[in-house]
Amino acid sequence: MKKHSSLLPGLLLVALILAMCLISFFWLPMDPNKMDTANRFALPTFSHWLGTDQFGRDVLSRVMIASRSALLVGLGSVSVGAAAGLLLGSLAAMAGPRLQALIMRIIDGFMAFPGILLAMMLVAVLGKGLINSVIAIGIFMIPSFSRLVYSMILENKTRLYVKAARSYGCRSGQIVISHIFPDMLPRLITQFSSAVGGAILTESSLSFLGLGIQPPSASWGLMLSEARQFVLSYPFLAVAPGAVLLVAALGFNLVGDGLNDRLVKRGSR
Repeated sequence: MKKHSSLLPGLLLVALILAMCLISFFWLPMDPNKMDTANRFALPTFSHWLGTDQFGRDVLSRVMIASRSALLVGLGSVSVGAAAGLLLGSLAAMAGPRLQALIMRIIDGFMAFPGILLAMMLVAVLGKGLINSVIAIGIFMIPSFSRLVYSMILENKTRLYVKAARSYGCRSGQIVISHIFPDMLPRLITQFSSAVGGAILTESSLSFLGLGIQPPSASWGLMLSEARQFVLSYPFLAVAPGAVLLVAALGFNLVGDGLNDRLVKRGSR
């Protein structure tokens, strides 16, 4: 009775974030960067549904427009990490022992660093900003996808359909793309959806520390950072971006868990 129980709630939460992002392109309650110092720290009203911040900016408008950067960094960085990880993992699994050992030791070296520390180091090298955050978090995502692809290809290399393809003269790249990749796809989809939530949290952490998206652009992590000195007096400043960040991360993780039950376990049966 509990089968796939997390997929529907996850899809609903992700749909809320996507709807917020799409609506922000067509409608915003206020200009998210417009300051109104006479109306600082206004409590939620009909004109400002979630109140205003320390500069008099509308909190709801900033939360909505920050969903664009969150989804862009989440989906973009995971796409970069998945593409590079798929390439490196496939090359390591199908190459000779020396090249295989070289690639996997480099990947192991990246995995030795804590995730947020590695992202901070990469942003410090590449520079602050949206695009550099996508690249840095994408590099941070490469090892997990590489290890996953590497293990799955090694698992399938000894199966009869791969041996049959070799006997017909198929090259290694053709075998991976045409025969092994379809078998890996369910696990890759599951890993991708789960990694998006982690990427959004990492981007918010970098912005919270001042290394990600820079003001006056809006980011959930940046909004939390700006609200921390006022959180005891005006807690609503941190509630809105924190709640939306929680919904986004939880939604993508629930989708990944539900897809794992639906795709991977069904494939194994």
